[in-house]
Amino acid sequence: MSSEISPHVWYPEPELLFHPERSGDRDIHPLRGLKRFGPFSASQVPSPIRVATIAPAGESTRLFGFMQELHRTFSPRERTDYLPEWPGFSAVFNTRVTAAPAKCRVELEPALDADLAASPAPHTLLADRLIQAVRCLEAFRTEFDVLFVYLPDRWEAAFFGHDDDFDLHDYLKAFAAIRGMPIQIVREGRALSYSCRASVMWRIGLAIYAKAGGIPWKLADTKAETAFIGISYAVRNDDSGSPRFVTCCSQVFDEDGAGLEFIAFDTNEIQVQRENPFLSRAEMFRVITRSLELYRRRHGGRSPRRVMIHKTTEFKSDEIAGCFEALPVCEAVDLIQVVDEVGWRGVWWEQDPNNPRRNQAAAYPVKRGTLVQLGPRDALLWIHGAVDGLGKRPHLQGGRGTPKPIRLVRHAGHGSWDDTAMAALALSKMNWNNDGLYDPLPVTMSYAKVLARVLKRMPRLGSTPFQFRFFM
Repeated sequence: MSSEISPHVWYPEPELLFHPERSGDRDIHPLRGLKRFGPFSASQVPSPIRVATIAPAGESTRLFGFMQELHRTFSPRERTDYLPEWPGFSAVFNTRVTAAPAKCRVELEPALDADLAASPAPHTLLADRLIQAVRCLEAFRTEFDVLFVYLPDRWEAAFFGHDDDFDLHDYLKAFAAIRGMPIQIVREGRALSYSCRASVMWRIGLAIYAKAGGIPWKLADTKAETAFIGISYAVRNDDSGSPRFVTCCSQVFDEDGAGLEFIAFDTNEIQVQRENPFLSRAEMFRVITRSLELYRRRHGGRSPRRVMIHKTTEFKSDEIAGCFEALPVCEAVDLIQVVDEVGWRGVWWEQDPNNPRRNQAAAYPVKRGTLVQLGPRDALLWIHGAVDGLGKRPHLQGGRGTPKPIRLVRHAGHGSWDDTAMAALALSKMNWNNDGLYDPLPVTMSYAKVLARVLKRMPRLGSTPFQFRFFM
């Protein structure tokens, strides 16, 4: 029995598109592309983008000063091999950011600091005060596009609950999402006083633009009439605290990586194995059928020719049957399990320039886009790895450590691994809430983690599809 594994395959870095008609407006670097070409949806966002604010008493001026910084230029002081100069919000996105009318600016009570210090549950107290402030702004929802919530570092003890799995960030997102209100949390240490202003401006600028409804970029080279669906689960408690039940959410992305809508609903027919929920055939049929409705609504009633479904757990036989029952007219259906915790590591070897018969460890890690097949149904894909074409030297996001691959397990589908691997690589570049070159997972899975975290804090789900921009 041989201990050798299959030879590796390498896929080039996917390109991004920055104009709906000019196919040449493309780049592998998202920020460089924005500087060169501007955003994909240059004429589809409000101008200006109006920002409402919630701040501690007497500190609204810090937020206004922060918004003014968005229109200045800054050179990067970190990640200088990747971050370009920030030329100002208007220069990048072709629109402005401005403060909403005075009635959309809320300051919290001056006594809040003392109240938090004296409270046995400061996280509950702070959450209640912030929710009251958000409620005050509901009456003026048409007067602003994005809400900034400023959280100073001195309140950090109230950001998390020690005994009840409370997270202030997720709690606020869940409350505001139901009301169709995009929120940008502005942390003092991570935004207002962070040393690299270029890094802050790129991150916040992207977030503001996407939350206001803009599309910064799309995927340049994908097969038409393809739908990417990500499935995730959130375990929640009922009003009495028990028993636990499962909420399923399904995201739908177009062939160019856009769409960014999802549905969420409580599931009734599940099996839990090793703490992982699995759907019945009927429940999976319902999930996929409703997911296809989102795609058809955006494509004039047409169904996709190909559907690729990602989830972190295996596809059981009933789930596979439910998927195929819901997709009878699709030419190709790929059911892919994405495993991000694997024990595999890899080292890139190259020929010794002084001795052609000898190989040696390369100076850089395994290249991003490298795939090694482990068997007929599974393969390792390095989504994280060294990338050429961004500078004089290969770029490694994060700069340290040995990149680990993800494992792709095909539970349905056929053919080569090319489409599966290239889709995962491309979708890893579609997180508009991140200024990096890519995410460590395809967006179908990275967004799934965010959705599962926030959904379990929502008191009700309803049947209306959600736009992901309210959860970013």
